[in-house]
Formats: sequence, C-alpha cells, structure tokens
Amino acid sequence: MSFADPTSMEAVVEDSVVSAESRPYFRDVWSRFRKNKLAVISLVFLVLLVLVAVFAPAIAPYGEAERSSDFRASPSRDHWFGTDIIGRDVFSRVVLGSRVSLRIAFLATGIATIFGMLIGAVSGYFGGRIDNAIMRFTDIFLAIPYIVLAIAIASVAGRSENSIILVLGLLGILPMTRIVRASFLSLRESEYVEAAVALGFTRSRIMFRHILPNALQPLIIYATISVGGVILAEAALSFLGVGPQDPTPAWGLMVAQGKGDLANAPHLVFFPGIAITSTVLAFVLIGDGLRDALDPKLR
Repeated sequence: MSFADPTSMEAVVEDSVVSAESRPYFRDVWSRFRKNKLAVISLVFLVLLVLVAVFAPAIAPYGEAERSSDFRASPSRDHWFGTDIIGRDVFSRVVLGSRVSLRIAFLATGIATIFGMLIGAVSGYFGGRIDNAIMRFTDIFLAIPYIVLAIAIASVAGRSENSIILVLGLLGILPMTRIVRASFLSLRESEYVEAAVALGFTRSRIMFRHILPNALQPLIIYATISVGGVILAEAALSFLGVGPQDPTPAWGLMVAQGKGDLANAPHLVFFPGIAITSTVLAFVLIGDGLRDALDPKLR
C-alpha cells in the first residue's frame, strides 16, 4: 500500500484556489467580456461617470445651492439643463448629484458584500442549527417589502447620506448572505475541501482561503448589479422624502421636487431621471456581461 505525500496533497489543495495572479484566466474573462458590446459601452460610460463624480466641482459651472434670477428656465446657453423652481442650475446639480449617488451606491454595496460574505460563509460551511437560525432570521426580513423596510429604518436612523448608506447596506446583506451560503453548500463537499480537512487545516483557512475564492463568481455578478439597485433604491427614498435632504443634489430628490411642474417644466424631471436610468442600466448591463464572461459553461 502506498501513501500520498502530505506535501503533494497540500499542493493540490492550494492549486484548487482561484488565484488573482492567474493571468490566463482573467485574460480569458476579459476576452469574453469584450465580446459583449453593450457591456463594454456601459463600462466606458461608468468610467466617464466616475470621472465626472471625482471632478464634479470643476465641471459644474455653478454651486449646488447657487441661485439665479431665472426660475424654471428652459435649457439655454447659460443653463444647459435649465433651472429649477428657485433658480438653481439643473446641470450643476445633476453633475454634483453623481457624487452623492455613486458614493451611496458603492459604500452601501461594499457593506452588504462584506457582511453578507462573512455571514453566508459561516452559515453555508457549518450548517445545522447555525445555518437554520441565520436563514430563518433572513427569511423574516426578506418577507417584508424592501422599500417599506427601508423607509421604516430610514425614518428612525435619520435622513443624512450616511444614514441612507447604512440602511441600504444593512438591507443588502440579506440577499448577499443567501448567495454566498448557496455557493458554500455546493463547494464544501468538494474533494479539495475534504483533502484540506484531512491535512488538518483550520476551519477559517478552509473557509476563506480554499472555498471563498471559488464562491466569488456569483457574488461579483450580483454585487455589480446591486450597485444599480442601490442607486434606484436611494432615488426612491429621496423621492418619498426619506433620503438626503435639500440642498443635497440627490437625483431622486430632484425628480420629487420637479414632479409638480412636469407639464410646465419637464426638464426638471427629465435630466435627473435620465441620469438615474442610464446609470442603473449601465450597471445591469455590466453585470450581464460579467455573468457571460465568468460562466464556466461558456469557457
């Protein structure tokens, strides 16, 4: 009878982890992603939007609260997107609003991804009573309509940007947890995991060094799409009056303020509405492109 060398077994286990240094893999993913023209166009748009957000104070010709004597003015040479009901430049507020929306979207998604990943990993790996308790708790909150729960928490936590980030981040943990848990349930029975257990590796090492890298694919795709969902949720909360408050140039708040003048000054709703729609659509298309690029069946 021959026994396998423990050193070689450990090497096999280590090789099972998808390393970020695996250049051929990521080159192949990028090659597949580039074939999706809509996803590439959306990525270019997103890069430009991030640049606009970073350099917003230099791009915006007026301040977010700066007023002129023209009220509800139509788009013109001086005011490209017109002015609102109190004379503020709509173009400047849309540009400055990109900072608000992207900041809330990225930070809230980051919170949801990190904590959802940790909770889902624990639930999926250990199973049993721990998994059952976490899933029943998650199911209870998922049964409540998302926007109703967000409004309830935002009303208590406050209406600042940081409060909205916290609210949307906490609510985003629930679906992230279920996605990571599902991946861990399917991967924990893999041969390389059994080999890692046989070698005496700690549970934390097996969870986060061996299983997690192979469970990231659906998480990355969902997180990308979720960024757009957070922007839409923030716009909905602002529209309903529980998001960032005036004079913060939130896109949803701008739509809410302009809806009463839709017949007389449609530009007040049109331009921030287009900003919301195009940004959310870009993230959805990028997520769709990543799904196709990362799908092992297409590789």
